[in-house]
Amino acid sequence: MSDDIKYEYRSVQAVRGMESRSIAKAQREGGWELCDQTQGTIRTTLKFRRVKPETSLSRAWRVFRGLSPVKQRVVGAGLTVLVVLAAVGIGTSAAQEKSGESAAVNKNSVQSPAPTVSEETEHAITSEGSANKSTESAAVNEKPAPSPTPAVAEEPEQVITVENNPEFAALLAATDYCDPSMAQFAGKYKGRDIAFDGSITNMKRHENYTTRYDILVGPGNAGPKTTAGPAFKYEDVNMFDLKLTGSSTPSYVGEGDAFLFTAEVGEFKPNQGCLFFLTPISTAVR
Repeated sequence: MSDDIKYEYRSVQAVRGMESRSIAKAQREGGWELCDQTQGTIRTTLKFRRVKPETSLSRAWRVFRGLSPVKQRVVGAGLTVLVVLAAVGIGTSAAQEKSGESAAVNKNSVQSPAPTVSEETEHAITSEGSANKSTESAAVNEKPAPSPTPAVAEEPEQVITVENNPEFAALLAATDYCDPSMAQFAGKYKGRDIAFDGSITNMKRHENYTTRYDILVGPGNAGPKTTAGPAFKYEDVNMFDLKLTGSSTPSYVGEGDAFLFTAEVGEFKPNQGCLFFLTPISTAVR
């Protein structure tokens, strides 16, 4: 029986440090089973499989294969007759529809009568009235435009936090970092400042640099074991770019370190591992 089991396969690219969340998502949403993974410098390729669901066509084919050769020939002949009858029926129906359309075209080809003298006179009167209305509108539009009101200075926008923005609070609690709410939030609040308590979930050198890094940040204090919230990313930053603040500012940061992050909302890129890009404004020790 094991030889009859058929599988379907899929591959997923996960950012280094986010493999466990991608595996849990595939198991939860589609019942996928991890069968292989290949770790790269930046991303890990995860390969999944699951039992291919049986369709009505595949079940019918399995039953047909179980018949004897004689019965298979009988069934095949019956299907051929059905196909021929269906083709004849379709052709007859198309011919009837075409005949009905031709009759309708001939019926509607009668020319409409020419306008009477009364209609022409009415048209002239209407045109004259329209011209008078246009002249009156032009006279009204000649009135001087009102002077513009003086501009009022806008107050600076409030920094978004979980306390003042329910959407942001829900975002940090989401268990799927590819959830559509990520793209919606990024599109709505791009360029705005956010602040949240979080920790570094993954950190590696940017390309071949020794002092520049790509840093993944998540909400809470779990570091690499974070299981909720977006996959926030600081890309190509050094220690000065983080703008570390506090009474005991460290000279270096690493995975698991917890801070109060203040950053500018950037783009959400689903095609790059569902990364949510941020630009650091300040990183406060807490």
